[in-house]
Amino acid sequence: MSSDALKKRKPKVIRNEGSTPESKRNRVEGDQEVRVYSEEVELESRDPNQDYALYKQTCEDLAKLMAEIHELKTSGGKDSATEIEEKRLMGCIHFMTLKKLNRLAHMRLKKGRDQTHEAKQKVDALHLQLQNLLYEVMHLQKEISKCLEFKSKHEEIELVSVDEFYQEAPTEISRPPLTKDDPHQLTLARLDWELEQRKRLAEKYKDSLASKEKILKSIEIKKEYLSSLQPGLNAIMQASLPVQEYLSMPFEQTQKQNEVARHLPPPLYVLLVQVDAYGQACDKSLSVSISGDVDEAKALAKPPEDSQDDESDSDAEEEQNTKRRRPTLGGQLDDKRREMLKRHPLSVCVDLKCKDGSVLHLFFYYLMNLNIMTVKAKVSTGTELPGAVSAGELLNPETLLNCLYTKDLGTETPNPANRYQFDKVGIVTFGDYVTELGHPYIWVQNLGGLQFPTDRPEGTSRGSSLSASHMETTMKLLRNRLQSRLALHKQFASLEHSIIPVSNECQHLFPAKVVSRLAKWTTMTYQEYVELPFTQPVVNTGLAQESDLYFMALIERGTARLQASIVLNPRYAEVPPLFSLSLSWKGERSGRTDDNLRAMESEVNVFKSELQGPHPGYQLLTNQLQRLCLCLDVYLETESQDDSVEGPLEFPREKMCLRTVRGPNRLKPFKYNHPQGFFSHR
Repeated sequence: MSSDALKKRKPKVIRNEGSTPESKRNRVEGDQEVRVYSEEVELESRDPNQDYALYKQTCEDLAKLMAEIHELKTSGGKDSATEIEEKRLMGCIHFMTLKKLNRLAHMRLKKGRDQTHEAKQKVDALHLQLQNLLYEVMHLQKEISKCLEFKSKHEEIELVSVDEFYQEAPTEISRPPLTKDDPHQLTLARLDWELEQRKRLAEKYKDSLASKEKILKSIEIKKEYLSSLQPGLNAIMQASLPVQEYLSMPFEQTQKQNEVARHLPPPLYVLLVQVDAYGQACDKSLSVSISGDVDEAKALAKPPEDSQDDESDSDAEEEQNTKRRRPTLGGQLDDKRREMLKRHPLSVCVDLKCKDGSVLHLFFYYLMNLNIMTVKAKVSTGTELPGAVSAGELLNPETLLNCLYTKDLGTETPNPANRYQFDKVGIVTFGDYVTELGHPYIWVQNLGGLQFPTDRPEGTSRGSSLSASHMETTMKLLRNRLQSRLALHKQFASLEHSIIPVSNECQHLFPAKVVSRLAKWTTMTYQEYVELPFTQPVVNTGLAQESDLYFMALIERGTARLQASIVLNPRYAEVPPLFSLSLSWKGERSGRTDDNLRAMESEVNVFKSELQGPHPGYQLLTNQLQRLCLCLDVYLETESQDDSVEGPLEFPREKMCLRTVRGPNRLKPFKYNHPQGFFSHR
């Protein structure tokens, strides 16, 4: 472009007086109207494409202008300074044009952003409105579902049938014209009738309670009257004592018993006298009586008539009978066996009563030809015992009195002479007949004053002195045996329901919280006990006998299962139970492979005196089982657990231990210290 053209071109100068809203409106100063220029107003009338074309054209013109100024400066003419100044002014005008275009571009950008923001706000408002509508729809759907699933309480009420309702309900409740055509009104009317009936029944119930109270008061008055009669009757009985003594009434039964006692064999007579004397002197709850056929006993006491004629006649009759019938050898042996095992017609019954109302009935018999005494036992309880499968052998009459004294099983006769008598009639062992005849225990012979030679030399006391020397000890053992078996029976009933009963006197032996629990309690046979691998040390040392009772307890906590096989001696609690343990957790462990299991066995077997409880120690077994649960808790909680596994530990540590392990065997602290409540090593 030439310099003349540039001079002729008049660039458009735009004045920006402000972009405020006040600049957009006309200002009136006095009578003259002044228009204020605003780029925002101009921006609305300008075309962006034209501005872009103007920008390109201005850039090209500015580039050419700079090139011309450069040429003029390099030529160095005299008139070039004036022309350069003109071109510089023109360049400034072009720069001003570019600045304005730049401002317009920024204003367009801001306006576009504002429009975009307004559109977003509208979209957000619409989206929020949509969400509100969707929430309302979901709420309405839930309410509809609740209404559809709603079940009224009246559906659970057994209402009377419709026919009975119309027959029994009054008209003001039934309203037949309204309810017969409207099921809803019919249901409401039936509910009203049900409410009315229940109100009536409630009134009847109150009246019945009032009448019951009156009857109870009258019963109490009658009871008081009857109880007031007891002192009067007692006074009458006390006043009649001299009369009874004068008429010998209290001694009538004693006299009859003494008359029958004359026909008792000597051992049973010694037993009767000694038991009666001991009962009068030491134990008022002990009673003794005689039962049996007195006439048959009298017939045995009569001497046979010594007459030759009778003997000859009997011999002739026997010869005739033998000629008529020839008995077999087996029949003769059976007759001889029955004759040899014949009991005396009379027997002595001893009733040993306990404080809880239970009674131990002992029936003593005398085998005349064997010269030994036998006994049978029977137990009657004051209250009904709870049913327990594992307690079946506790009160079994055949084994109840076994091992009352050490190794006294009562299966073999204590009389050495009987062995030769048995050989003659073909009796292999006396144990085959104990169910029918009774058990010939050694203590039974001692109570009857009978004593037979044994391998061990003993005193030579006989008769009444021998019976008296054993009476007190034997009666105490019998009473303890009954009480211990009854206590075990009740404990076994709880153990079968997975409950370990701990008495109040023994609560201090254990902490308040024991997590391990008894899962199973069963009985087992001697053969099953012998076949267990972890019971072999007990079997090999001879601590398990066939006469003992055997049980299996299963204690669980989480995935750990502790099996405890128990040997219960018949002389419990004098002889404590013996435990053998096997733990199934991360493999099988026993006392032979795990020192801590051996320590747990020691806790219940060796340190049993701590678990004995109050005398006579019938709680020992349950305390041992509770101690096993406690030891299993300590064993599992002090065992190292994998901390890399996420989630809670299987056995969280709840017991307070001074040291978790000690020594090269890494023994755990199984001893519980009361009342501090912590566990320590022994």
